[in-house]
Amino acid sequence: MLSRSAHRTPHSALPVSRRQALKTASAGFGMVALAGILGEQARAAERAAVAAKPLAPKAPHFPAKAKKLIFVHMNGAMSQHDTFEYKPQLQKDDGKPGPGGGTLTGSKFKFKQYGETGSWFSELLPNVAKHADKMAWLRGLHTDTPAHPQAVVQLHTGSANAALTRPSMGAWLLYGLGTENQDLPGYVTINPPPNFGGAVNYGSAFLPAHFQGTRINDVGYLPNLKAQTESDLQRRQLDLIQGMNRDLAAAPGAPDAVDGVIESFELAFKMQGKVPELLDVSKEPTKVLDAYGANEKRTAAFARQCIMARRLNEAGVRFVEICQPGWDHHNNLHKGLIDRTGSIDLPTGALLADLEQRGLLDDTLVLFGSEFGRQPTSQGADGRDHNITGYSMFLAGAGVKAGATFGATDEYGIRAVEGRMHTNDLHATLLALMGLDHEKLTYRYAGRDFRLTDVKGNVAKEVIQ
Repeated sequence: MLSRSAHRTPHSALPVSRRQALKTASAGFGMVALAGILGEQARAAERAAVAAKPLAPKAPHFPAKAKKLIFVHMNGAMSQHDTFEYKPQLQKDDGKPGPGGGTLTGSKFKFKQYGETGSWFSELLPNVAKHADKMAWLRGLHTDTPAHPQAVVQLHTGSANAALTRPSMGAWLLYGLGTENQDLPGYVTINPPPNFGGAVNYGSAFLPAHFQGTRINDVGYLPNLKAQTESDLQRRQLDLIQGMNRDLAAAPGAPDAVDGVIESFELAFKMQGKVPELLDVSKEPTKVLDAYGANEKRTAAFARQCIMARRLNEAGVRFVEICQPGWDHHNNLHKGLIDRTGSIDLPTGALLADLEQRGLLDDTLVLFGSEFGRQPTSQGADGRDHNITGYSMFLAGAGVKAGATFGATDEYGIRAVEGRMHTNDLHATLLALMGLDHEKLTYRYAGRDFRLTDVKGNVAKEVIQ
């Protein structure tokens, strides 16, 4: 009985066409294998470079004007119908049944147009409205969930599932671009919401720990920053601890977080000398403090945030977020809006003016908005419920096509009907403005490549210069 191998046709005896096909197929498999090896080597080299100097400035994927980003977050869902989304039909049909139920409720605040663009703002935002011609509006936004915790987390991380923690937007920017000032954190969050996801909103998740946000409050307090000993002694103590950390990092099976601890200790040591002075807004001239409203009770807290954001931005911090909570007006809508807008209008307008006057808007992108909007119908005697199907944000600064509007909601502002933008599209657009291709900004984790926009995201080119 012949062996199985005896039945095989020798390669040399095959017809020329089949020999060539086998040769081509073998070469193809070899190229695939080689590409896989080279790809893994490239990823390993990238990881090594990141570990060696994780926050070093990195080249963007393509040239971009925007190098830094300030996110002005109105946490709780600002009512667009009472601030910057004027709907004549809603005002006309005030008190009538809404198309989806409820009673249509026009705004009780007066609106007028500003600038050459004729953008509408209510009487609640006169100082922000002065900058109408700097803005590009995204008016067709929508998101996935009407619950604040999930929506806030999605706005910051791209995923509404807080149980599956993803890196925050700021962490992805640091990972992709590094930061300009190596003595300061590249990502600072001021007065972040204590709930609605908490630290998840500025965390690094599975990205190296170097890229997580540094949290401070609205008076510039940074936890655990104050030196406990003299600088020389502290340096020697830190050297000893860092030596132990590096020994641990070099041991087989050491967790990745050790590298992050080493880097964070070194950064904290540098920050002790620079950050307290940088966050001391009292050093600003009186005319600047007055312009922001830093000495007025109503505006002082948010004014300090805005001034700190400008100072951090000017010092080269890549991404700064400032947050004003309290916009969840299911009741007490009108008095509540007067209070909230009164606290942020002057400081926000001053921030935009200050950035422009100092030339910082030339390379700084500003994003202003909430996790979702509110309904055009009434809730109770004086409130508006959540609206995830149509709401607005504005952009200003570097790379933005000033005066542009992308997207629109229907005549009542219930849902986006033109230029619809999901949160993934918003993130893709922000990354594009910063010179990053959202499809190329990936990180290998648990056997797959992750990105801020997951497997979605379209760039709104209409608002980019």
